[in-house]
Amino acid sequence: MKDYTHSIAFLGQWGRFQQVIFFLLCISIVPNGFGAFTLVFLMDMPNHHCLVPEGNLTEEWHEAIIPMKMVNGKQERISCSRYKLDVVRNLSAQGFVPGRNVNLTELQQERCVDGWSYSKDIYQSTLVSEFDLVCSEQWKQPFTSTVFYVGVVFGSFFAGQLSDRFGRKPVLFATMAVQTAFTFAQIFSVSWLMFTILLFFNGLGQMSNYIGALVLGAETLTGNVRVLYSSLGTCLGFAIGYMMLPLFAYFIRDWKPLLVALSVSSLVYLPFWWFIPESPLWLLSQGRVEEAEAIVRKAAKWNKVQAPRVIFQDYNVDETKTRPKEHHSVLDLVRNSQLRVLTFILCLVSFNMIFGYYSLSLNTAHLHADPYISAFLSAAVEVPAYISSWLALRYLPRRVAVIGTLLLEAVPLYLIQLVPQSLPNLALSLEMFAKYSITTGSSLMFAYIAELYPTVLRNTATGICSTVSRLGSCFAPMLLQQSMYYKYLPYIILATMAAVSAFAALFLPESFGKPLPETLQQMPKIERLKCPCITEKETPKAAGALLEGPL
Repeated sequence: MKDYTHSIAFLGQWGRFQQVIFFLLCISIVPNGFGAFTLVFLMDMPNHHCLVPEGNLTEEWHEAIIPMKMVNGKQERISCSRYKLDVVRNLSAQGFVPGRNVNLTELQQERCVDGWSYSKDIYQSTLVSEFDLVCSEQWKQPFTSTVFYVGVVFGSFFAGQLSDRFGRKPVLFATMAVQTAFTFAQIFSVSWLMFTILLFFNGLGQMSNYIGALVLGAETLTGNVRVLYSSLGTCLGFAIGYMMLPLFAYFIRDWKPLLVALSVSSLVYLPFWWFIPESPLWLLSQGRVEEAEAIVRKAAKWNKVQAPRVIFQDYNVDETKTRPKEHHSVLDLVRNSQLRVLTFILCLVSFNMIFGYYSLSLNTAHLHADPYISAFLSAAVEVPAYISSWLALRYLPRRVAVIGTLLLEAVPLYLIQLVPQSLPNLALSLEMFAKYSITTGSSLMFAYIAELYPTVLRNTATGICSTVSRLGSCFAPMLLQQSMYYKYLPYIILATMAAVSAFAALFLPESFGKPLPETLQQMPKIERLKCPCITEKETPKAAGALLEGPL
């Protein structure tokens, strides 16, 4: 029986139909770049100190009422306390001058009972200044990010299964709508609790949209175009959104107008519904052969090629209609030892990659004193990583590429602690190279996972692996806190986890130069421990098949 790729080979790989699908799906991922790091600006903490009411204070006392502390050799105002206002007012009324006839260190202090005064040098307003998430309420800042990533985890878990059950296209657009609607709804938050609840639902659509677009494109496109889309196209769409975020934030420095701009700009995706079709491969897996053929015939018209009289001649329409439909769930991923081991290894590698990616991204966000420049630099380094990922997917066996990126992350992180303090730029270069490597590997994994599972389980498996990997983003801030005890401990942990993942990846099957499996029986088997190189079955001819046709 012909596989799907050979059945639609008459369309070619890069006609008008493929171009429309490629670019529209890539554009649909741009909001994910916005959403993934919007909290960097929404939850940033402006410089602040206790608010001092006007009146009954001389100018000297008004300036001196906030205690000072030494930070990195510079005097800065304390953020969470002030000298007792009643005492200061009495001293001011009696003509005492601070620092001259009053020892400020002997005065009692009190909390910021009148609120805080926030600097507007960088932001007009953030959630921190809006809801006073400072001092005793400062714990709400990291907790807010955790709630968002928990929403991402739940969205990744359920969206994959819903997509396998109800189709790629409906779930893709539903998650885009969820993301846009709840981003806009956050504008009307009247409390931190309300904002956090809405943010959770926003997170449900965040990564689900990415996974839906990735799988839909991977199943619709073929050959080199599939590789280009799965690696470079989707990831560059994300990176473009990430790089655009600091530009939006730079010109819109108030959190509410920023959310308006980000949500309204997503409305441009509404017309995409009429141009992006359902995955013909998914329709075939559901026995809906006529619908699949209709889409392919429309694609043939767009590409100006002649479609055969019967496109999917090996699919019996009457049989597929009368045959009971076989539904699959997450339980199918653990029904036998092969699937259990494969899923475990892929989840382990994916978790460690995302854990490393977010840990290094959050750490390198402080490269520059200007948060807008920091965010842009953190995004820009991902562009060469995604290009490297595309080249690796096109020319290298998958296991070699995955293991290589993990080792290239581990080695620089181990070496950082050997760099003398007199060479900070060298340590920074090693850390940035590690982020480049892990970003490349994270991009590889999305395409690799999609290639290993059959059509009936592809979105479920991709969603599960993404769900597990997203847990890494929740734990990343906790890892960075360990630097308070030992500066290099986070680097050692990340490097060790990368090395363990590289060893586990030795057992993964190879998918380079092979067609996408459509059934459980066509899935590749777990490898025995051996050198991750091209085997006898993976001859140069097989590897070259990637350049000629299907994966």
